[in-house]
Amino acid sequence: MSLKAGIVGLPNVGKSTLFNAITKQNILAANYPFATIEPNVGIVFVPDTRVDYLANLYKPKSVVPTTFEFTDIAGLVKGASLGEGLGNKFLSHIREVDAIVEVVRCFDDANITHVTGKTDPGSDIEIINIELVLADLDVVNNRLGKIAKKAETTKDKVAQVEVEVLKKCKTNLENNVPLRRISFDEDSLKILKNFNLLTLKPIIYVANVDEEAIVVGDNDYSLQVKNYAEAEGAGVIVMCAKLEADLAGLENEERDEFLESVGITNSGLDKLIFATYNLLGLATFFTAGSDEVRAWTFKRGMKAPECAGIIHSDMMRGFIKAEVMSFDDLRDLGDEKRVKEAGKLRIEGKEYIIKDGDICYFRFNV
Repeated sequence: MSLKAGIVGLPNVGKSTLFNAITKQNILAANYPFATIEPNVGIVFVPDTRVDYLANLYKPKSVVPTTFEFTDIAGLVKGASLGEGLGNKFLSHIREVDAIVEVVRCFDDANITHVTGKTDPGSDIEIINIELVLADLDVVNNRLGKIAKKAETTKDKVAQVEVEVLKKCKTNLENNVPLRRISFDEDSLKILKNFNLLTLKPIIYVANVDEEAIVVGDNDYSLQVKNYAEAEGAGVIVMCAKLEADLAGLENEERDEFLESVGITNSGLDKLIFATYNLLGLATFFTAGSDEVRAWTFKRGMKAPECAGIIHSDMMRGFIKAEVMSFDDLRDLGDEKRVKEAGKLRIEGKEYIIKDGDICYFRFNV
């Protein structure tokens, strides 16, 4: 599965600069609102040193890392849910993503216009989040208008349950409470899945700071973002989009040397991917051999047949068993033969829960 994230924020907060940097694409990043008209989509490889190790060991014909898809949405403004700026057109672009990345301006620069006139991270976050709430409220009200009458006249049990779930959403949204903060049971979530509600999606706040702050530590603005994220249990990372843009033009070795010289362990892209994986409960398993080494993203808790189905639906349908070894065992012992001799190659059945770093060979018959 390819992870999808939608990048949102006010105009001129650094969204497109960040997108350019992490996807190494030359998308227009201009100093005026709505420089991004259509959503830009970029796919990046997820950094994983385990893939490199497996490639060196197996010398395969092809190497396929797992991927991360970013969609850069035009800058939203107050009233977007009602059509202000470029309006709901852009809110619709992020209904299909797995997570929302909200970029928040945490730097002062007189040469870059701030759409509200001043740097105020708390206010900026509220503007965006209110628009997402209002967009969801519109979806919920429209559906309630159609299903409530049916539930009342036909006494249909399924329709009645849906009405109750939607009323719960409506009440919270009207009180400006994002739905990700609300507890829903599994059945309710299945109902809501059909609507791709924006505020039900996990969110990560990106505090976009200047180059000084990324080296010396948080500034007052990024601390505000961290406090806001902590209060609602959201993810947060601090990065400098301008620095990421500079890094994008370097080769990997030069990039690593530069990061080390300024005391930074991971690039902003790495931090963003790791934070998103953690937020969504994702992990990676591998298939490896002389033909191909490939990384696969899966949700923690998935069983072997489900993970086989990520590769191909036939493999899930006809699943027989999985031959599994851990990456750590393979690395420590050196090759597959030694893993087998040490009794570390396991045969697992349908109830086995795949773990991060498992190297799998699925046997199936259809």
